[in-house]
Amino acid sequence: MQIVVYGRIGKEKDFPIIQSFFDILAEEGISAYVNKNYLESLKGNINFKNDVGVFEGYLDFKTRNIDYVITLGGDGTILNAVAEVRDANVPILGINLGRLGFLASIEKEKIKEAIGLLKMGRYSLSERTLLHMESNHPIFGDIPFALNDCTLLKRDTSSMIVIHTYINGAYLNSYWADGLIVSTPTGSTGYSLSCGGPIIFPNSGNFVITPVAPHNLNVRPIVISDNSVISFEVEGRAENFLCTLDARFETITSDFQLAVRKCDFNVKLIQLHGWSFMHTIREKLMWGNDTRN
Repeated sequence: MQIVVYGRIGKEKDFPIIQSFFDILAEEGISAYVNKNYLESLKGNINFKNDVGVFEGYLDFKTRNIDYVITLGGDGTILNAVAEVRDANVPILGINLGRLGFLASIEKEKIKEAIGLLKMGRYSLSERTLLHMESNHPIFGDIPFALNDCTLLKRDTSSMIVIHTYINGAYLNSYWADGLIVSTPTGSTGYSLSCGGPIIFPNSGNFVITPVAPHNLNVRPIVISDNSVISFEVEGRAENFLCTLDARFETITSDFQLAVRKCDFNVKLIQLHGWSFMHTIREKLMWGNDTRN
């Protein structure tokens, strides 16, 4: 079994956990490649019992037989890994070294158990829809897609912006707000949730449109089919606005005409037996916990 271990920057407080993780891989006879920048941050701090290879990026999936990608970090690390995996069809498992961890749902105390279940094949694959962005000007290079969400936000002023929004070419609304979020079901537990959006189950086949601090209080989040094409025109007192796809961002102007639709490929997240979406939201949101005593 060959895996890619993907992380951002190794932190001193995490080194004991990371050491334990690589020790477990060695014990289980699992070959590992590590993305280059992360590996550089681990050298001198982690003792690799087995040699590890260097993962250079997306093209390595074409030349190497990689079975899984395991991320070490939080949900942001998974989002970064998705930008590398793209349409390679390699499943991703997230181990949470961060804070909340909706996507990276395996806690560090459960690493050995999780690796054991993975090796035995005791998991299912959760297909996750992505957003694809189209624009009349070049934007986001060769990774114009997002697992969580696309946002349009004010940038250079405290004044509201106006986002004229259309669904399949039909006018929906002009949002007077600080911004607008278009979220996948996966991203419904992220920025959209913090702005009052609903939690959507992963395979619901929907997008959520959530305004950020709308001027009109009767403007609420809405749920639409993921077969829809959502297009935008942005205007405001400033010349520049912010457009994001997951953790990546670009500066745009009112000359940009943007549209988002369902991506042509999905990403596969590994769901180990005993870890379900319902289990994750109960644990992370502390549903059913009585904290009064």
